Amino acid sequence: MTSEKNDATESASVIEQGSETKKPSTFVAWALAARPKTLAAAAAPVIVALALARRDCNGVLELVPAVACFLFAILAQIAANFINDYADFKKGADGKERKGPARATASGWISPRAMLTGVVVTLALACLVGLTTLPYGGLKLVWVGAACCLFCLLYSVGPRPLSYVGLGDVLVVGFFGFVAVAFTYFLQTKAITWDATLVGLALGFATDNILVANNYRDRDEDRANGKNTLIAIFGERFGRYFYLANGLIATALLAYVFARRNDFNAVAIGALVVYFCLHLRAWRVLASIRQGKALIRALVLSSKNLIILAVLLAVAFSC
Repeated sequence: MTSEKNDATESASVIEQGSETKKPSTFVAWALAARPKTLAAAAAPVIVALALARRDCNGVLELVPAVACFLFAILAQIAANFINDYADFKKGADGKERKGPARATASGWISPRAMLTGVVVTLALACLVGLTTLPYGGLKLVWVGAACCLFCLLYSVGPRPLSYVGLGDVLVVGFFGFVAVAFTYFLQTKAITWDATLVGLALGFATDNILVANNYRDRDEDRANGKNTLIAIFGERFGRYFYLANGLIATALLAYVFARRNDFNAVAIGALVVYFCLHLRAWRVLASIRQGKALIRALVLSSKNLIILAVLLAVAFSC
């Protein structure tokens, strides 16, 4: 068991550095295809939404929909990563010049057919989990879940994938921000408030920096492969300040939420200051490196910052 664990760790380390010197085991290949570092984007809005709902429900939360929201968000994120892995392979966007971590389908670790099967299975599990929320939120949630699954696919597949026409950032802010926070909150409170909307948008902009860091690193490769992200279209300078602006907007929206309810206590102020300082640190890393595989560091920092923000907000909403 120890030997297998060490092999998995070694394989993950090699692959994260973009090396193709060692083929991972099947388990490690699927684990890496799920892109665990991106799962912060799924967990963070749910954490914050539940903390906000707990504040507004006098400390009482429904356990079943809370767990269901976590599982649905994580499964949907994994499915999106699987379909992106498959779609970018089919479009030739994950070639040898790739600067980021190696991808499972393009590297030959997982066959295209198996990856599609993984997408179907993961989305099916997400839908089954989503059905458990219907007694708490009604049939309208079927449409919300269907939209999540549909755009999970449209992000990467179809004649005009949304991530290839500069709409990836819009989807992240919308679904990983507003939808994730607002409907997690709704399942606990039976309402979508102005606070939930603003907090959702703030989390969306903070989450989008994970995508921005990824697209900033891959801008030249994306442009060459016809993947027209906003940064591929508008260039390096735009990408650099786009990243900075996302953190500014997130901080400003959260400051407004605290201010409008007179919740600007020391914990709330501390949460915003800590997040913004971490955001500036990550931006300086991105702006100083500018290009190459070393930009993976900015991606990792963006993911860590999001989780830290979620925990800080959960504490602030509980005080």
